[in-house]
Amino acid sequence: MIHLSDRLMAMEESATIAMSRKSRELKAEGKDIISLSLGEPDFFTPQFIKDAAVEAMDNNFTMYTPVQGYDDLRESISKKFKRDNGLDYTKDQIVTSTGAKQSIANVVLSIINPGDEVIVPAPYWVSYLEIVKVAEGIPVVIKAGIDRDFKISGKQLEAAITPKTKMLIFSTPCNPTGSVYTKEELKELADVLKKYPQIVVISDEIYEHINFMGKHESLAQFPEVYNQVVTVNGVSKAWAMTGWRLGYIGAPKAIADACTKVQGQFTSGTCSITQKATIAAMEADPIVLKEMITAFNKRRVLVLNALNNMKGVKANVPAGAFYVFPDVSSFFGKSYNGTTVHNADDMCLYLLDEALVALVTGDAFGDQNCIRISYAASDETLIEAMKRIKTALEKLN
Repeated sequence: MIHLSDRLMAMEESATIAMSRKSRELKAEGKDIISLSLGEPDFFTPQFIKDAAVEAMDNNFTMYTPVQGYDDLRESISKKFKRDNGLDYTKDQIVTSTGAKQSIANVVLSIINPGDEVIVPAPYWVSYLEIVKVAEGIPVVIKAGIDRDFKISGKQLEAAITPKTKMLIFSTPCNPTGSVYTKEELKELADVLKKYPQIVVISDEIYEHINFMGKHESLAQFPEVYNQVVTVNGVSKAWAMTGWRLGYIGAPKAIADACTKVQGQFTSGTCSITQKATIAAMEADPIVLKEMITAFNKRRVLVLNALNNMKGVKANVPAGAFYVFPDVSSFFGKSYNGTTVHNADDMCLYLLDEALVALVTGDAFGDQNCIRISYAASDETLIEAMKRIKTALEKLN
């Protein structure tokens, strides 16, 4: 009999991927499922990026690549960091990987020893805790509720720090909430972190361009914590390149070197064609994304207006990404047709069965009162989904 590892048995399956799989299964059975569970733009990769990929193939960039990425790609990322974020990272401080998820895993595996504590504000992206657990670290979760726009304060951060604290992981704009930290809010965190130079911060900024409040702000902009921060980004979200698989970090050189060492034993360098295509994305003026961001903003308003017209649903106004994270706890304990909704897990199953709409439970993101709605779908799809959800909720009593 084969015995699987304790490491695997302790790991949770990604809730977003699990719900996506369940949606596909129900669709295959002929059910009219609307899936708003995955964080994937419904736009196609811009043509100029695809053209760059074709050119790369024509020029025979089809061989193994350097583990940390081509020099010209890392130079283009360096320039992007300076142009868009005001951050100075040389190419030797940059490592490209097969997605931001691997970038985060590389950093955690490079820093965390068994028993080290890692602070994770909740709501958090589903993979943060599982990656920490694989490294045998101990996640320390800080709750940030809807009344605080799902953002932690400097006071909360400091209260969670112990002699065992080795890392903080957070995202802005945030998945799953869409919350965006302002410059002032980041400064408040920086003022705490500078007192603890042993703490490494992973600042996940993959949604930076999908921002409805103005300029994106990076934690590493503050000189007092620059050498503690690893800035994570990638091309999946804003550039609609989910299938291309490229993420990257800007980090203190010692951490960049460590990540290169880790990656060298797991995957080596990411796809050569993807790297050449990514250069085109890095060198492009982000203004080319305006049409997509305008569309996302329109959808955000559409979904928020619909949720605000549903009695018992509480939603904040997300400032970025393409998610809404409404509190549905007022429905807990209510029933319809023999089904009782006790928690967010039950709510998602109820809405899947009754409304044929696939969402993701907030419990997977560290908040048992909420559900995540991805509005990376057409206006028509969202209108129908909101109509179905409203009807299903009105049946609960």
